[in-house]
Amino acid sequence: MPDHVNSDPLPPHSGETRVFLMLQGPHGPFFWQLGKMLRAAGATVWRVGFNAGDRAFWFSPQTFLPYTDTPEVWPDTFQRIVEDKGVTDIVLYGDPRPVHALAVARAKELGLRVHVFEEGYIRPFWITYERGGANGHSDLMALTVDDMRHALANIDHDNIEAPDHWGDMRQHIFYGALYHWFVMFRNGAFKHFRGHRELPVTYEFMLYFKRLIMMPSHRASRTWRTRRIRRSGHPFHIALLQLEHDASFQVHSPYSTMPEFIADVIDGFAKGAPRHHHLVFKAHPLENDRRNLTAEVKRLATAHGIADRVHYVRGGKLASLLNYARSAVTVNSTAGQQVLARGLPLRTFGTAVFAKPEFVSHQPLETFFATPERPDTRAYKDYRQFLLETSQVPGGFYSGRGRRQLLRHVVDMMLADHGPYAALISGNAPPRQPLRRPN
Repeated sequence: MPDHVNSDPLPPHSGETRVFLMLQGPHGPFFWQLGKMLRAAGATVWRVGFNAGDRAFWFSPQTFLPYTDTPEVWPDTFQRIVEDKGVTDIVLYGDPRPVHALAVARAKELGLRVHVFEEGYIRPFWITYERGGANGHSDLMALTVDDMRHALANIDHDNIEAPDHWGDMRQHIFYGALYHWFVMFRNGAFKHFRGHRELPVTYEFMLYFKRLIMMPSHRASRTWRTRRIRRSGHPFHIALLQLEHDASFQVHSPYSTMPEFIADVIDGFAKGAPRHHHLVFKAHPLENDRRNLTAEVKRLATAHGIADRVHYVRGGKLASLLNYARSAVTVNSTAGQQVLARGLPLRTFGTAVFAKPEFVSHQPLETFFATPERPDTRAYKDYRQFLLETSQVPGGFYSGRGRRQLLRHVVDMMLADHGPYAALISGNAPPRQPLRRPN
């Protein structure tokens, strides 16, 4: 790999001498706009595309590198691209995807910087930016709350609150449907492409399309069910469901299917919860019915004789239910942080960056539903403040105003010498800009 030498000192956040190789990103134009901003900072940017959906959102054929070979030779091809282009940094969204996991492993061997984007650990008004890995591969896993408190003691900080609104779930679903349309009908040049999900692309597209057109009906059903639960007067607990195909569920949890988790939760609730308590399964906002979870919940609740005490609610905002709940359980959904922010007991099952012993319960489920342990809310507030000072960046991937706000912050973070956690711990973190409402 050629050395990049510049005898003149570079200004802060200069992209000169940096060569970024972008892999797969969120559906939509975010990676293209990020690449444009990096080029404006003086960096060289290339993009590897694995299918026609990747190509559709990259508008420079000269810097697009189509990967059309079989998955088996990808690691060697990746290294050849790195050497040919003089790559110094790789950028990706979701590190457990097979093509990303292989690239990250090889990139670390070669001493490259690895920039990982994910949905926000504190959702929905933030995204996550980390170096090296995310979720169960994050540097957060090795940091204790005491480590975070020590880092925060060296800076003056204010409480950072989320904005009113960044984006639009419809845009997220729209870009997902459009991406899969290109993979379905324009993918002839990528005949060896294999998606990181098990379902055929045609079925993925139909699920996205159905989800888009059913949004008004689902909203009406959700509103009615939520009102009914709240007006019943019964104490209730929430089970936060996730997308079964999501990497955080598949890679960082003890379950392979969502019904396995549902079965454990219903069994623990039936054995431990007071007889007048109810249980609400809250679906992920992007759940598209690839598996009939409504039927699974009903079947398992009926088998335990508690069908009248168990409910299923589609997507939507969690706060409308969580503000009235007694406790919550999840595998490792980042929505668990909304639970902790309210001081409610939380039981997790998978590996999660927020599963610190100070504020997450490890009680047996039937004991948790009977007498849940309360979290240490002071410890959680310190943890949350650490995230907001480091890896949580205001903005979003899918709406125009969310992307604009995100780019204002994250490009300088990518060009910095240190990753967000190391920068704060070492005392080299730049001041965070005041949060402005989106324009």
